[in-house]
Amino acid sequence: MQPLRATDPPWVGRHRVLHRLGAGGMGVVYLARSPGGALVAVKVVRAGYADDPGFRARFRREVEMAGRVRSPWVVPLVDADPDAALPWLVTAFVPGPALADVVEECGPLPPAPARRLGARLAEALDAVHAAGLVHRDVKPGNVLIAHDGPRLIDFGIAREAEDTALTATGMVVGSPGFLSPEQARGSGGQIGPPSDVFSLGCLLAYAVTGVRPFGEGSPAGMLARTVYDAPDLDGVPAGLTPLLRACLEKEPQSRPTAAEVCRTLTAADPRQGEAWPSAPHPPTDGTRPSPPEPAPGDARPSAGGAWLPEPVMRLIAHRSAAVLALPAVEATQVSAGPGVAAGRPASEGTVSASAGTASPPAGITVPPARYTRRRLLALGSAAGVVSAGGTAAWWAAHRGRGAASPGTAAKPPRLAIAVQADLTGPRRAAGIAQRDGVLLAVDAFNSRAGQPFLLDLRIHDDAGEAERAVAIAQQVAADDRIRAVIGPTTDACATAVHRTYQDAQVPTLWVSVGESTTELPASSVTTREAVPTNPSDASLAAPLVACVNRLPGARRAMLIDDRTEGTFGSVVCAYAAEGLRSAGTVAPVAGTLAADGDFSALAARVTGSHVDAVVFTGGPERTARLAGALRTAGYSGARLATQRALDGAFLRGADRLATEGWLFATVFTDPVAVSSAKPFVTAYRTRFRSASPPWYAAEAYDAALFAATAMAAVGPGGAARAAVLNRLRDTEYRGITKTLRYSAATTTYVRDEDALYLFRSTNGRFRFLGPYRSAPPPG
Repeated sequence: MQPLRATDPPWVGRHRVLHRLGAGGMGVVYLARSPGGALVAVKVVRAGYADDPGFRARFRREVEMAGRVRSPWVVPLVDADPDAALPWLVTAFVPGPALADVVEECGPLPPAPARRLGARLAEALDAVHAAGLVHRDVKPGNVLIAHDGPRLIDFGIAREAEDTALTATGMVVGSPGFLSPEQARGSGGQIGPPSDVFSLGCLLAYAVTGVRPFGEGSPAGMLARTVYDAPDLDGVPAGLTPLLRACLEKEPQSRPTAAEVCRTLTAADPRQGEAWPSAPHPPTDGTRPSPPEPAPGDARPSAGGAWLPEPVMRLIAHRSAAVLALPAVEATQVSAGPGVAAGRPASEGTVSASAGTASPPAGITVPPARYTRRRLLALGSAAGVVSAGGTAAWWAAHRGRGAASPGTAAKPPRLAIAVQADLTGPRRAAGIAQRDGVLLAVDAFNSRAGQPFLLDLRIHDDAGEAERAVAIAQQVAADDRIRAVIGPTTDACATAVHRTYQDAQVPTLWVSVGESTTELPASSVTTREAVPTNPSDASLAAPLVACVNRLPGARRAMLIDDRTEGTFGSVVCAYAAEGLRSAGTVAPVAGTLAADGDFSALAARVTGSHVDAVVFTGGPERTARLAGALRTAGYSGARLATQRALDGAFLRGADRLATEGWLFATVFTDPVAVSSAKPFVTAYRTRFRSASPPWYAAEAYDAALFAATAMAAVGPGGAARAAVLNRLRDTEYRGITKTLRYSAATTTYVRDEDALYLFRSTNGRFRFLGPYRSAPPPG
């Protein structure tokens, strides 16, 4: 949960707003108390969408659809006003994680809990279908997990079975990876209840394996595999495989009904005779009738939450703990005029989200916020729309909004991205390279015809200082025009600012941060805002191990941790040692070098240990000193280092013979040697009058265009930051250095093997060898 802001309403209808739960492109979701004291989730539409008659009509349909379903396993609609100045709806609040969070944080579900989950969701879908509806977006993010059972949420794109209003031929409505073949083909008129059953099969396969049955990657690729390929059910328990194969049949008529799925899963449950706990329904204050309780005698697992593994129960308890301390409505104090929240200056004020609704009692205020972090509830209509040709876009984009008057040219809006970099501190070479790469990316984006907006660039120098970085992050977060940040340059600054950008939901694309990806505090929200576009430091072990293993006759390698590099050296050496032991051909030998270490003594130990390769994790000056000491000691084996030594200071710090032949593992490429980067290299040389782009410039160029591509896919206005975050996870960007796309299985945006390279020092310069998997063997 997040504290309220000055612009947030203290009341929505008769519901007292307590905290923010999250914000998306279409609206804001709040935690509130109803007049009867029940906690509820309130979704308020943004003003820009409220002015769109088409969107208001869709929202009114969402309210109608949600109100027609009666099931204990569907989050009930409590209240709504689609005709308010800012339309809103209220549902029961479920203080549990989404299924996507459960699998991500606790791993796949065991077979028994998965069967119970499937049975309850099938029962929920049976109720949806009995109401004459098709949900159309059954996915892990739309299933909340409570101690007493799951809840299906979000009827944003639900439709009557015969309704084709938003499913004309050629448009795909739903979430790729969890939609049916008929949805993937854009066959609007053929999408009925069997489509939800197919999606349920995808969801259950994901729940028990942690991977989607039709793979990851681009939306177009997932759609094609959904239509033409058999599902990958490797890892699905044998007892579930026949049912899931039936649910995932390509032809709708070959699939079981939701009721049949429920009966099959219930019959397969060895605890079917035990009573399932009743699903609680919050007081609805007379606005909506409560959904009926489960029928007597229905076979359900035992009460008390035993249907879930212990780690999941702990996660639910953690997510629920914060709401137990929230105040009741009657505990609030009378102290100020209507609409002014406690702790805020009266001059700031707030406005009601609903025009014409009953006002709350005069003077009631919200107590100071007490909150903890939690992943956002997926209450917004976050389903994507993909054309039959495979281009992703949001179905609720502002189509037609902001059009120019006849005879005048439309003026695109201006949005901004920011660069936060070390421009004057110890890492200024990398920071300046990243700034210049982003400058070229902004120029490239704005030069393309037909862009939905133009990009401005905000440049901030944190000098590599954590305190200064935090002040800059606060400034950036307060600028509503900024949709994403490229940077910071250093691990220390990334660690210092992550919470500020997390709270403001600012996508932060890391180009040269490697260590902090594993050191940041554990938080699913943190990993959502932080978008590493480079592999982690630990991954540098892979090319180092590959080079050592490819040495003819190699038997021993010394891995030297240079303590002046902090934890970087120990992390790389630890992963390299593990990799060598796993391969079993070269034995790792541990070595260390303190800040005041003796390089000659270390070189003597290397020669005395009869090792065939040396891996050193120091910076350029210290690597040069070791190079000189090794040559003096007569060592002639392979010598390897990391990107931290790839600098002119290495070549200047020792004689030519000592530095010759060293190999360097990096996460950055040499764009001059990459054919796809030729236009970038030409533009860089023209703009900055430089012989060639420095390290990290091309990577920053790709990161900036990745962010801009996601912003453009959201809609003409670039929407809100949260919408850009969502779109980054659904966008595949083929850049000049790498392809960036999110993988739910690894929670990364770039596969390590796709972005790890080798350089060699040759004749007093660094020569790029290419991706380490295809580079020539050491020699």
